[in-house]
Amino acid sequence: MFFTLVKLIIGVSKMRNFSRRDFLKLSASALAVASVSTLLSGCVSNFSRDALSKVSFSHGVASGDANQQAVILWTRAIPVQAGVTQVNLAWQLSKDPSFKQLERSGYVSTSAERDFTVKVDVQQLMPDQRYYYRFVAADSDSMTGVTRTLATAGMTELKLAVFSCSNYPAGYFNVYREAARRNDVDAVIHLGDYIYEYAADGYATERAVEIGRTLATDNASEIITLDDYRKRYALYRTDAGLQQLHAAVPWYLVWDDHEITNDTWHSGAENHQPDSEGDFFERRSAAVRAYYEWLPIRPPMGEDSIQIYRSFNFGELLSLHLLDTRLIARDQQLAYKNYTDPQTGEFAAARYKEDISAERNLLGKAQLGWLTGQLQQSSAKWQLLGQQVLMSKMHIPAELLGTRDFSTLPAKLLALEEVKLRVLRTQQQGLEPDAEDLARVTRLMPYNLDAWDGYPREREQLYATARALNKPLLVIAGDTHNAWHSVLTDQHGQQVGVEFATPSVSSPGMEKYLKIEQEQAAEVASAFSTLINDLQWCNLHQRGFMLLSVTVQGVQCNWQFIDNILTEDYQVVAEHKAVYQA
Repeated sequence: MFFTLVKLIIGVSKMRNFSRRDFLKLSASALAVASVSTLLSGCVSNFSRDALSKVSFSHGVASGDANQQAVILWTRAIPVQAGVTQVNLAWQLSKDPSFKQLERSGYVSTSAERDFTVKVDVQQLMPDQRYYYRFVAADSDSMTGVTRTLATAGMTELKLAVFSCSNYPAGYFNVYREAARRNDVDAVIHLGDYIYEYAADGYATERAVEIGRTLATDNASEIITLDDYRKRYALYRTDAGLQQLHAAVPWYLVWDDHEITNDTWHSGAENHQPDSEGDFFERRSAAVRAYYEWLPIRPPMGEDSIQIYRSFNFGELLSLHLLDTRLIARDQQLAYKNYTDPQTGEFAAARYKEDISAERNLLGKAQLGWLTGQLQQSSAKWQLLGQQVLMSKMHIPAELLGTRDFSTLPAKLLALEEVKLRVLRTQQQGLEPDAEDLARVTRLMPYNLDAWDGYPREREQLYATARALNKPLLVIAGDTHNAWHSVLTDQHGQQVGVEFATPSVSSPGMEKYLKIEQEQAAEVASAFSTLINDLQWCNLHQRGFMLLSVTVQGVQCNWQFIDNILTEDYQVVAEHKAVYQA
């Protein structure tokens, strides 16, 4: 079971003469082996290293879930000596990088029961303040991390870096490294697929041996148990770019499906077979526990709960609402194959229409009600929904959905683009387009039922709420491995917001599935934008991330794309900008 949050009220006078005996006594009673602690006040300025353990900080440091007066600090402290099951550390928080004047500090204990991960929830900090932090062991210090609390008011600009889908065997996390090199990023938002659950010969592993990104031999199977998930996080956190970005700024994270397993819903997943892989809920519990252990998150209902949705206010400029579209309420995804006769290929259109129009949950009533309350209470200029899957209507000509040979899709897309352009030119001339042409480009179906397109009724409920509250939505998404810019329109064609979707850190995009050649990528992306009514622009073939620059006047999204993930050498080779003014 998860460890309960331990609240420590540490007086300054008591801590200054804190002995090794005092430390061990406190560890055995109040702290036990828990590594999540909340420091309300106090400062350990003259600690003795004799009271601390010898450890390795090989997975770096991280901070996250910063608000106006608190922040989570994270590290992993691996005992140097074999057989040690518990370690004792100190930590320090300072306004200066030399740690000469400590703002907060304390002792913390962790153990094998938490995979030697450490989380400290530091409280009673000043708003809008940059802090430096580190962890201290008997004969070593961790790297120094930088974090920042949020402003209460007066914030005029904000820059957020947005990421999703980092697959270790697919390539190096150069995208993280690039963001870490910038000096203008205030925080990171990670929208899920921080790890992948597949085996060493599974998804996106084709070049893993060649590039030196293989899975560990004791973790090469698909991950199912708590030990499996912990080892996978440990491997991912060895990436230098990831460590650099975690140390550079605070992170705000939410999971998608691969932190558990592919296409997860509330009671199962596409990539979970109960007959051979056991109980789904046991697997989910193991995955969630490892996630909370390894990431700098303050779970709103504690580490025993899968409730992860939560909000943060960046002054009066922006409210960030991080949502869960996977574990809490998602009903099982619809699948086109279940409506198609395997013998005749006939599609059961009436049954599909009935099912897709039914009341089906993605957020669920409780989370949607919570979000409604957050939108209603927020006085911020911008309402940012950080969530996993595309919210916009991604409806493509229905004839494309029957394509079995994906290599033929680019040619079909380009041909249909010509048809759509011909229809538009004819209509602009005040003439009736050819009936067959018109039917081909107006008979539309959603291409991905795992996204919000598979839950349109609940999407309309959200849109209606935002419209009634007069709160235009700024939505960010991940999941697809590609970059998208779309307008959000309701069933009446009214715009209720905009969506910016980030490309992946390393997972392959549509260039792999559609077998798009580099020189053809731009025209295929243009065809998508022509054929999908709400889609303004997309990039289907490059890895990268998004930079959101937020002011009162507007939000600019700047997509950054790099040229290489097969080695640690790369360059930023392209960018695209879009501006939203509500």
